[in-house]
Amino acid sequence: MYIIIAVILMLIIIVVVMYNRFIRSRNLLNEAWSGIDVQLKRRHDLIPNVVETVKGYAQHERKAFEEITRLRSKMTDSDMTVKETGKLESSFTQALKSIFALAEAYPDLKANQNFIELQKTLADVEEQLQLARRYYNGTARDYNIMVESFPNNILASLFHFTKAEFFEIELATEREIPAVKFT
Repeated sequence: MYIIIAVILMLIIIVVVMYNRFIRSRNLLNEAWSGIDVQLKRRHDLIPNVVETVKGYAQHERKAFEEITRLRSKMTDSDMTVKETGKLESSFTQALKSIFALAEAYPDLKANQNFIELQKTLADVEEQLQLARRYYNGTARDYNIMVESFPNNILASLFHFTKAEFFEIELATEREIPAVKFT
């Protein structure tokens, strides 16, 4: 009789420990996503300054500015999935690249101190965003391994712990190695 009680207690302890590991991993995953969210917010807060600075030099380029504004307003939807956010971020990155391409056409703008500072700050934000993405994806990987590994997968299905999505680049052009040319 004591052996049966000991086995049942041992199983209960194992289930509690496994469940708590799932909760810890899920909270780490949420924290990692929060890190991405913070960096995206910083990035999106900088964009109006970049747009206004470039607008002063390139007033006839309304389409690019309107696209940035449209995408930025869409990013405020907090109910988006990781995949939806990744897609929107890819579009946003492309639109942002077009703004900086405009800057190339205006030598005075490229030399403008405000624009240079904004570019530096945005580059810092992009680096922090990249680090946050890597941390999130590492956390998602660890969480997914736990969800899919035996015997954890049994407990995961019982308590509805599901795989996390990775934050992936949607545009194939962002995976390409940039061409470096010296003229």
